[in-house]
Amino acid sequence: MHSQVKLGRIGGIEIGLHYSWFIIAILIAWSLAAHFQSVTPGWGQAMIWGAAIITAVLFFVSLLLHELAHSLVAKAHGLNVREITLFALGGVSQIESEATDAKTEFWIAIVGPATSAVLGLIFIGLARTVQTRPIAQGGGTPVTAVLFWLGYINLALAGFNMIPGYPLDGGRVLRAILWWVSGSAVKASRWASQVGQAIAFLFIAFGLGRFFLGENFGGLWLAFIGWFLLDAARSSYMQTNIMSRLRGRRVADLMERNCARVEGYLSLRDFIDEHILHSTNRCFVVTNGEQVVGLVYPEDIRNVPRDMWEQTSVQSIMRRLDQVRSVAPDMPADKALEMMAHENLSQVAVVSGGKLLGIFSQSQVLRYLQVYPSGSDEAPLSKAA
Repeated sequence: MHSQVKLGRIGGIEIGLHYSWFIIAILIAWSLAAHFQSVTPGWGQAMIWGAAIITAVLFFVSLLLHELAHSLVAKAHGLNVREITLFALGGVSQIESEATDAKTEFWIAIVGPATSAVLGLIFIGLARTVQTRPIAQGGGTPVTAVLFWLGYINLALAGFNMIPGYPLDGGRVLRAILWWVSGSAVKASRWASQVGQAIAFLFIAFGLGRFFLGENFGGLWLAFIGWFLLDAARSSYMQTNIMSRLRGRRVADLMERNCARVEGYLSLRDFIDEHILHSTNRCFVVTNGEQVVGLVYPEDIRNVPRDMWEQTSVQSIMRRLDQVRSVAPDMPADKALEMMAHENLSQVAVVSGGKLLGIFSQSQVLRYLQVYPSGSDEAPLSKAA
């Protein structure tokens, strides 16, 4: 979940919006306008919509503070946080690596709901302080109405996030507890994921039930949240499992060594006909005689119009070795994969002593996981330095 609209940085963390945020922001403002009109019918339209828009903005500020709490605690424990993205279902902190122990996982997870709960109590306390009479008796000023709504929605947000459905915050708290009890992050992730999937199925069933009973959008929205949680629970467990299976492996153990050699003067048409179409290779070394001058990836061809393939040489679109992101062969494979995710790369060059040894790619990692599905120790280890 990456942001398309950048808002700036807080504490070195990039803040942004996903396109889906604009849809939910409009829906929330619209529903708030209907809510304020029903509880305070004496307000004018300008006051209703002004209060609705201000409340919606403050609600998303509350969501941002919730995610900032996660991110700042993660950074305090040495984890790198790429960005915070607000989207249709709330917010997500892009923490690039897993917590190294159960205690760290617990504090990162619990601080978000705790922040929302504290905000809720503060908003309700402020509302009661400035309120002179109950809303039913004409005491519903815009300030009290906004504060009360923000207070109760933040308490609801804290309660929802504490549902033990991984990867919700409550699910991560559950995972941390199971991790501490069992001593295994993978087992804890599997158990927490199973609980999360069960809760997701309940959301889907309940939402569809409400839809067929006439709740329309509200029921479908619950079912959609359940579907999102189901997919997230499976993906989060898969990510944890993959990273655990890569620990102990080096880049040299998984890299592609037998890169095909391609002369730089070859046209793209000949390159495609002679190499791409007859090979599953993703690693092509561009040479000038015996000298290696660069690398070319199949995806680089996409930027060249088809009618220019005859006139365009491989060397003209290649990536020079000094321009290619490279890693050392003894770098841990899981760290290399995290770095590639951070920089949005599908593959990197493996270089030692100025010499190209091979290519480490996501496809190589996938092939390793397919060949050794249990992550057993039967996978061969490289002797490369």
